[in-house]
Amino acid sequence: MIEPGPLQQLDRTYVRLGRRKLSYFSGCDYFRMASHPEVMAALESGARRYGLNVAASRLTTGNHQLYRELERRLAEFFAAESALVVPTGYMADLIAAQTLAGDFSHALIDEASHSSLSDAARFLDCPLVQFKHRDAADLDRVVRRCGARAKLLLLTDGMFSRDGSAAPLADYLEVLPKDTVVLVDDAHGGGILGRTGKGSLEEAGVPRHRRMIQTVTLSKSFGTYGGAILGAAALRQRILDRSALFMGSTPLPLPLANAALRSIRIVAADQGLRKRLARNQTCLKDGLRKAGWPLPEAPGPIATLAPESKSQIARLEQGLLAGGIYPPLVKYPGGPAESYFRFAISSEHSREQLDAVIEAVGPGPRRGASHE
Repeated sequence: MIEPGPLQQLDRTYVRLGRRKLSYFSGCDYFRMASHPEVMAALESGARRYGLNVAASRLTTGNHQLYRELERRLAEFFAAESALVVPTGYMADLIAAQTLAGDFSHALIDEASHSSLSDAARFLDCPLVQFKHRDAADLDRVVRRCGARAKLLLLTDGMFSRDGSAAPLADYLEVLPKDTVVLVDDAHGGGILGRTGKGSLEEAGVPRHRRMIQTVTLSKSFGTYGGAILGAAALRQRILDRSALFMGSTPLPLPLANAALRSIRIVAADQGLRKRLARNQTCLKDGLRKAGWPLPEAPGPIATLAPESKSQIARLEQGLLAGGIYPPLVKYPGGPAESYFRFAISSEHSREQLDAVIEAVGPGPRRGASHE
């Protein structure tokens, strides 16, 4: 893995690479809250008022009032019984799994799930069985193979970061035993999917119940940092009792907690953010499809182009740079073996930036792109 060169963030949708200012479609700050003036002001005021961090575990002397207020706001936003803020979104899955260890005979995981769920499964002390990506019929087959007495935990992304597709949670619940616990990593879906942004559960029309656990990150739709575990109050207490990862971790820096509070208020109140995001993703996806690029129908604001050869990768990189766009080429450990271009669309991209992407990538495979 080669470390990429440093980028300097500019404005809300641009970066500087060397001496060039380029449109930025990488990262997943879907509402560009990371550079929102009110969020930045909350960060600065939080640093002045509270200092940088508590320098202690929340279960010793570091349980600042900001964390409880942030948890209250998150639980309210996602309509959850309780929330627990943790240092990172990745750690949210690990802490949840560590807490649930020993409760299940089998864990079932979508084969395309994020590596955080695969790592989390190592804590569970039970066999891990994959099922085909977003395939309820294959999940049913796996469930039957586990046996009638099996105690099951389902692990899946809510919204998959490769292409913005959503887990068919309602279909899964139709084939899962009623006592199955479902852990949904909604890092990308939280704040984005559903009519009010409550995530993949709202998108699928799935009622929240005590066996449903939703983990989120604060770094994507809310543009700050940290993670949270959303679920029953009993789960929150059990984490406090059982998770060494949570017990031994220094919590979120206080200025970031203050910034996250402000960001949640903005995202909850400003319905125009989701409307602009929907408009922008429709514009870019429709334009790419017309140019011949095969994109799946998916609710998330992600457009993925899969080159068919190294020469096509080079052509796309050159075309994007010539069009003033930073090439969002993705290949990371634990992800798909092949490289692909992932355009993370934001509510703040301009129509000119979206049109520039369509023009820069040119015709897709259906329009005679290179098949070398």
